[in-house]
Amino acid sequence: MPNWRKLPDFVSNGRRKLLGGLAAGGFAALAGVRAASADDKSSAGDDLHFPGDNPQHLIVYQLDKADEDYQQHVLGSVAAVLKKYGDDIKIVVTAFGPGIHVLLKKPLRPVPKSIRDQVLSLNDYGVEFHACGNTLGTLHLGAGDILSFAKYVDVGAADLMELQKRGYAYISW
Repeated sequence: MPNWRKLPDFVSNGRRKLLGGLAAGGFAALAGVRAASADDKSSAGDDLHFPGDNPQHLIVYQLDKADEDYQQHVLGSVAAVLKKYGDDIKIVVTAFGPGIHVLLKKPLRPVPKSIRDQVLSLNDYGVEFHACGNTLGTLHLGAGDILSFAKYVDVGAADLMELQKRGYAYISW
């Protein structure tokens, strides 16, 4: 469960409104959330989507560089898309090459706290992170070396291809 008080401002739209509304007042609050989201120009449509429903939008991001500015841009884009579409999107970030370190329990390259915090926060909001097994093997690491929420995939590039075949839009910097 996300720690709502510690979440950064960059992820503040649909999921927080929906969950906060449900906790505060049940069905009556849900009706208010629907009305509020109808006024929100960034809403992805007129239908209310609940967590767990099949989202209309699918997107996969490639994270393959260790550069902090690059990582900030990718994660910032993930947050912006999440804010725009709320619960009507499924986002996957596939990390491989030098980008894999953001998903390691003990990174072999420096990972700034701000990057780590963004990854943890985005995960709290349902963003899925995939870690390339091929890259891990090259580093003499395995599935046990990645963060608990990250999903191990055999080959990051193949993961990107397979997700695209399933309808995910592919984003690379």
